[in-house]
Amino acid sequence: MPAEDRRISKSPWACGIVAGLVVFVAGAAFGEGRKPLAPASLGGSGTAILEPGEESPGGMATTTVGISTADAFSQLSANMPFARELDFKIGNGIFRRNWVSAPSSTKSSDGLGPLYNARACQACHLKDGRGHPPRGTEPEDRSISILLRLSVPPETEADRTLIASGRASAIGEPTYGGQLQELGIQGHAGEGRMVVTYEEMPVTLADGEIVNLRKPTYHIADLGYGPMHPRTMISPRLTPQMIGLGLLEAIPEADILAREDPDDKDGDGISGRANRVWSVENGALMLGRFGWKAGQPTVKQQAAEAFAADIGIGSPLVPHGYGDCTPAQKLCREAPHGGRGAKGSGEEINAKLLDLVAFYARNLAVPARRTPDAPDVLRGKQIFHDIGCASCHVPSHKTGEQSPDEHLRGQTIWPYTDLLLHDMGDGLADGRPEGRADGRKWRTAPLWGIGLTEIVNGHTFFLHDGRARNLTEAILWHDGEARKARDAFASLTAEDRRRLIAFVNSL
Repeated sequence: MPAEDRRISKSPWACGIVAGLVVFVAGAAFGEGRKPLAPASLGGSGTAILEPGEESPGGMATTTVGISTADAFSQLSANMPFARELDFKIGNGIFRRNWVSAPSSTKSSDGLGPLYNARACQACHLKDGRGHPPRGTEPEDRSISILLRLSVPPETEADRTLIASGRASAIGEPTYGGQLQELGIQGHAGEGRMVVTYEEMPVTLADGEIVNLRKPTYHIADLGYGPMHPRTMISPRLTPQMIGLGLLEAIPEADILAREDPDDKDGDGISGRANRVWSVENGALMLGRFGWKAGQPTVKQQAAEAFAADIGIGSPLVPHGYGDCTPAQKLCREAPHGGRGAKGSGEEINAKLLDLVAFYARNLAVPARRTPDAPDVLRGKQIFHDIGCASCHVPSHKTGEQSPDEHLRGQTIWPYTDLLLHDMGDGLADGRPEGRADGRKWRTAPLWGIGLTEIVNGHTFFLHDGRARNLTEAILWHDGEARKARDAFASLTAEDRRRLIAFVNSL
């Protein structure tokens, strides 16, 4: 494989999933694995009802402000004390700040790079919402709201020790580090350029409708620092929406772990597993909650890692100003940085400012649901449960007392996730382990707010790399532990598929 044009192509699974769907819809009946709603959630006709508080998925923190506008994901927690609103606004300002290279007269904003993916958090998290893949293959069509994670298998005893201890979830590529950074400050070449191409793959549903799925292939062209390791593993990652992060952080760990079933002892085909990742603040392993593979334990650490890897900004949790530059990138390591801490410190954002960004991220409010009691939506809810979607997309949780934000404690919330890792089959596999998440496992993505994606971000690209162009495609890509639910969806009438989609869009 040429070093200057590395290619990651998904395994030839397409015939398998298509054949599986065709076989299913031709004659199989969905029986086992059904998890109907509890009687209290049903109306007299056996159709789901709107449960108390369900219209406010973020509990008392739910917002009704701007929920029909592009600012639907950018509102503060509705129950936030007035005294904390200024903190939220300052955090927002830092989140939107464009960083510049050091040295600069703008001392509060210098330290960019030397290699980076974006100059501001907001540049990737567009309107605090969902990113999108490039809409073409030309350089001018590149997108900074999707990136490529890079790692190699552990080869040395030190590498294996790091992975075994949990202090590292993956071993970065020796030259290019933990992710591909396409941009560099003056005098520093970007590391390469991601190119994605698609193959259209038709799938026939039970009623004869044909849905075209997009199978992506990823390339890295124009490598700037020599060849990559021959065993480099590459995984695309689309920026997710940011609403409700503080509420997810506040779900008691015990409640999440109680749903683990790694050996599928109950025989339902669902074997959720928690990721355990290193907490820099606590110096110990913690439950992973954030990221596509649950690779970060807290909102604060997620923010610090993003500052370092995406923008090249050092913080107290990641205290080096060179970002993701490796020892092999000597000029990058030696470039001036904006560190203002102790001598030699690369802290370019201090603890107070990092805390404010984390506070902002924890308090981006979940929007209230739209038409949650419409007849088609309630019928769609029933179908969602009947075909098994709720086995992983667990509807509701209650937040505990461990949140640093008192107003987020004790809330009944409806995120539709279990925050566990699940095997999603070969089609979605990236082949790249991350902690306890092997190459087939992904964290169950929360569904709240998903129906506002088009309003906020102007598109409906879903899944970890945006390959799905709508919710129907996203569902049909499910496999592995989700195969029964996917096949049941494929067997529905067109009207019932529409009702299920209407329910998901109402979340």
